[in-house]
Amino acid sequence: MSIFRTLMEKPWMPEGPGYELHDGGEFFLPRAMLGLRVFLAVVGVLFTLLVVSYADRMSLADWHPLPEPWLLWPNTVLLILSSIAFQWACTAANRGQIDGVRSGLFAAGVLSFAFLAGQLLAWQQLTASGYFAAANPANAFFYLLTALHGLHLSGGLVAWARTSAKVRRGFEAAEVRLSVELCAIYWHFLLMIWLVVFGLLLFT
Repeated sequence: MSIFRTLMEKPWMPEGPGYELHDGGEFFLPRAMLGLRVFLAVVGVLFTLLVVSYADRMSLADWHPLPEPWLLWPNTVLLILSSIAFQWACTAANRGQIDGVRSGLFAAGVLSFAFLAGQLLAWQQLTASGYFAAANPANAFFYLLTALHGLHLSGGLVAWARTSAKVRRGFEAAEVRLSVELCAIYWHFLLMIWLVVFGLLLFT
């Protein structure tokens, strides 16, 4: 009997009260949150590949860096403020303060639209100075990186608009809490991506 018990032992499993890995409960994660995480992972891989390609391409002889538009600095500040506004709305939603949610969403939307307008104005300044995408690989990468980032931000504004519409229709803070949290996470992620891209453009 002792031999049989020895054979049945599992030394790789912990002993004592911690033997059970769980108490039978289920790990709950909203489907929307899971979908957002998967999407952010894909977007992160995309921008990582572009940054690596940028670093490799700039070592060739035909690479001529374009002058950095001064508007990128205030645009960066606008994006930082929009991310802070979304976090403000998220905190207000967790506290059940619908007025704070409304104010935070409004500020975040205005700042995000201002960021996109600033990016378009920076493009106009460059093209007016003759820095076209086809003229130089550095120019092409600048337009590609900023356009992709702006495209993802524009897609996020669709979610922002739907969440803001719910708030205007009289939804309670608890009913929009998940939507506001998803928007905040998405904006924080886009801010991180932009800081990496902006740093790459600035220091190269």
